[in-house]
Amino acid sequence: MLTPHLTTRARLGLTLIAGGAVANIYYNQPLLALLVSEFGARAAVWIPTACLVGYGLGILGLVPLGDSLPRRSLIMGQLAALSLALLLAGAAPNLPVLALASLLIGFLASAAQQAVPFAAELAPDASRGRIVGQVMTGLLTGILLARTASGLFGAEFGWRAVFFAAAGVALAMAGIAAATLPRTPQTKPLRYRALMLSILYLVRTQPTLRTATLSQALLFASFNAFWATLALLVEAPPFDLTAAGAGLFGVIGVAGALIAPMSGRFTDRRGARPVVVAGSACVLAAFAVLWLWGSTSLVGVAAGVLLIDIGLNGALIANQTRAYALVPGARGRINTVLFTAMFVFGALGAYAGSRAFLAAGWPGVCTVGIVLAGLALLVAVLDRHRPRTT
Repeated sequence: MLTPHLTTRARLGLTLIAGGAVANIYYNQPLLALLVSEFGARAAVWIPTACLVGYGLGILGLVPLGDSLPRRSLIMGQLAALSLALLLAGAAPNLPVLALASLLIGFLASAAQQAVPFAAELAPDASRGRIVGQVMTGLLTGILLARTASGLFGAEFGWRAVFFAAAGVALAMAGIAAATLPRTPQTKPLRYRALMLSILYLVRTQPTLRTATLSQALLFASFNAFWATLALLVEAPPFDLTAAGAGLFGVIGVAGALIAPMSGRFTDRRGARPVVVAGSACVLAAFAVLWLWGSTSLVGVAAGVLLIDIGLNGALIANQTRAYALVPGARGRINTVLFTAMFVFGALGAYAGSRAFLAAGWPGVCTVGIVLAGLALLVAVLDRHRPRTT
């Protein structure tokens, strides 16, 4: 049985699934005030942390299974189980149960990271970048819309209604997966231990994977250094915005989502390296703008947000595309390497940015961002590896 082609219906299904699945790890963020009022101040720490930790564990522990088991079945199973976890969250009688449900929600929402390598597997070589960019547009849009939808729905109907509604959406996503995704030939299954150990082998033997991962992880660290401290900047004088006003800067990220298909098309035509160099330079320029005007002008802040999102997401599509081309049968494990490193570096970047803000204010944050983005640009410029495919 040959691997089926990526039909328009399957591409649309994967795009919806990527966005619909990843949204679940962000629904809780606009609801934290409501959760704190019911469960106490610890909810503000436990719930978002449990969800993000679960998502990281899902990327590490579930996504590699797509290289050994049929991805269609994995996606359907994860989304059906995600629906149950969301029902548990909506019915949670206390904080420990809600925290456990949040951990499971994050773990199972990693179905979003099954969708992207599935698209890369089905896409023709000549248009892989464009297809990956389209599916990533769905994922990035899901991140952007999740907070807005959850905040509006939760304010009107309460936080429990958000999780119950999300459970219905997850079940609908499982139905979309069943209706749109093709059955793929069964690969030779690997034992789970061998599958996980092979991740280390990929890192050791694929220099292009190491370069793509390091450059993107550094960019993601700079991104998180900025977003971890933006509210501290704009909610203080001279801006004095509310938390809602600070959150509106996230809407600018739509531009970053829309740049993804363009980045993919350029990568298909010219290769990944120039796109990664340009994206890294764009992020570096963003922090220069933020240093010069970010502390005095909201227009300067908005320009910085726009440049960061365009640069980060443009580079991400290029790095994903070249990484997925390395070992066709290992795209799930390649995705695990890339996104696990991004999560680790992202956490370190958020910590470094927060510490820098406390020690040196906004210029300290910009210094951290410039250093990290500068290192990413250096990695991209010095990259001379030719992809070695197997």
